Amino acid sequence: MRKTGYLAMKTDPTTTELINSDLKELGNAAKKLAVHAAKLGGLGFGTTFLKWVASFAAIYLLVLDRTNWRTNMLTSLLVPYIFFSLPSVLFNVLRGEVGKWIAFIAIVLRLFFPRHFPDWLEMPGSLILLLAVAPNFFALTLRSSWVGIAICLAIGCYLLQEHIRASGGFRNSFTRSNGISNTMGIIILLVYPVWALVLHFL
Repeated sequence: MRKTGYLAMKTDPTTTELINSDLKELGNAAKKLAVHAAKLGGLGFGTTFLKWVASFAAIYLLVLDRTNWRTNMLTSLLVPYIFFSLPSVLFNVLRGEVGKWIAFIAIVLRLFFPRHFPDWLEMPGSLILLLAVAPNFFALTLRSSWVGIAICLAIGCYLLQEHIRASGGFRNSFTRSNGISNTMGIIILLVYPVWALVLHFL
C-alpha cells in the first residue's frame, strides 16, 4: 500500500509580521480619527452637520415640488419635517420677531391680495406660520427630544416609499427625469434621523 504524505503548511514569518504591522497601523489610524473627531466637536458635530443638510434637502424638495416636480405625494409633510429638523439658529430667528413679521405679511397678502399670492408660496407661508405660532410643547419639548427625530424618520420613510411607488420601482426612481436628485434628496431626509436616533439610544 502507498503511504499518503501530508504537507505541513508553513507560514512565512515575514508575512505574519507585515500583517501585524498593518493591523497596528490601522489601530493607530482609528485612534487618530477618534481624537480628531473629538477635537471637531465629537459625534455632536456630525449630528449638527446632518441636521443642516437634512433641512436644506427638505427645503429643496419643497421648492422642487412647488415648481416642477408636481407629484401626487403628500409633500406637505415636508413642512413638519423642516419644523422638527431646522437647526436651532434658524429656528430661533424665524420663531422670533422676524418670523412673526414674515407670517403677518404672508397672511395679509393671502387675505387681501389673493391674486397676487402665488400658489408656490402656500407651503413656505405655512412653514413660517407654524414656526411663529407653534406652542412651546412642540417648539421646545418635542423638537429637542427623540420624539421629534422619530417623526422626521417616519416622514422620510413615508416619502421614500411613496416616491418609489410613484416612479414604478426602485430602479425607475433613479432613471426617470429628475429621478436621481429627488431620490437622493429623500434619502438624505432619512440620514439625519437615523444617525440621531442611533446616538440617542447608544
